[in-house]
Amino acid sequence: MRTAVMAWRNLWRYGRRTAATIAAMALGLAAMIVWTSLSQGFLRDLEAKIVEVEVGDVQVYPAGYRDSPSIFDRIDAPLALVDSLGAIGYGASPRLLAGGLAAVGESSAGVSVRGVETARDAGASAVSQRVAVGSWLDAATPTGIVIGSRLAGTLDAGPGSEIVLLGQAADGSIANGLYTVRGVLAPVAEGTDRGGVFMTRAAFLELFALPGGAHQIVVRTGDAEPVDVAAERVRAAAPGFDVVTWRELFPALSSMLDSVEGMMYVLFMVVYLAIAILLINSTLMAVFERIKELGLLKAVGLPPSRVVALILWEGAFQAALATAAGLAVAVPLILYFGSAGINLAALGGTISISGIGIEPVMRGVVKPSVVVAPWSAMIAIVFASMLYPAVKAARIQPVEAMRHE
Repeated sequence: MRTAVMAWRNLWRYGRRTAATIAAMALGLAAMIVWTSLSQGFLRDLEAKIVEVEVGDVQVYPAGYRDSPSIFDRIDAPLALVDSLGAIGYGASPRLLAGGLAAVGESSAGVSVRGVETARDAGASAVSQRVAVGSWLDAATPTGIVIGSRLAGTLDAGPGSEIVLLGQAADGSIANGLYTVRGVLAPVAEGTDRGGVFMTRAAFLELFALPGGAHQIVVRTGDAEPVDVAAERVRAAAPGFDVVTWRELFPALSSMLDSVEGMMYVLFMVVYLAIAILLINSTLMAVFERIKELGLLKAVGLPPSRVVALILWEGAFQAALATAAGLAVAVPLILYFGSAGINLAALGGTISISGIGIEPVMRGVVKPSVVVAPWSAMIAIVFASMLYPAVKAARIQPVEAMRHE
């Protein structure tokens, strides 16, 4: 205890230097906490945007379908497969896919038509919650469709507008039908925004003269399980089909997410390396300024271990004060950024990464690990940095210390 009291008094013998060191440590800690919160929030929101709205964690296709899409290649019993996936705790929904042409008056555009099972789709996709104007599909109204936001602008269409859809039916005839827009989606992804047309599964089968089946099954596996592990379980439940994860569907996005996480750790190293250099420098200065005093203490019997403890206590006090100051700054900031976020719309409105539109508000994560990880790293750096000056002080010889000028 007396060692701790001595250490506390020693700190304030050089008050300005100590205050500057603590301020730098507190600023570094606060910056790392806020950066960690915002980075993890960005990664969370981007991954959620990818998997929740359309893509899912895993997708199942007929063998070879992704290499050469064809309306004839289908999963013959999709509902049975969906039930099998449901039995292992996964939400799944079958979808039918085809290309076509949409026209309103003299305006027309190429479209990607998607037939969804309205009763099951909500368990695998949040696209039904992304309707900006109007309402989602209703199985009781098979002629109702929902279209992407940019497609609505191209065709000058909105809820209540009538759209003619044309395509190639499975029986060789021309697929054509008149449909009424029920809703327009908010920005989701580049492809969906420009040409997405959603209709009920029954309406799709009738339009394209298909007997049944599905071209794609979207699977949500939950956040608790790694996506690669989930994909293996899906493959076991769906032998003979192609099973791909969202990371395989969007390799550029997957690499970007990994890079952002890696950059977070690089920034940790840079900031804490600067703190370590500052600590070593200031503590060595304090040691050299007290060489005679330390030599006298050793001459009267203070063991080297007590000298090391004295220096480490000084580091512990600085770390404790920096922690208090850093948390006082960082906690209110991450609480604010976790709720209000940082609006990036001024940088260019809707933000799109690899064709996936993301909300222009960057929100932070508020959870204990956001604070614990940067704080633990700082504590480790502080004590590692204090060891060299502590050992240096412990090795001072009383005779040499008395001669020091």
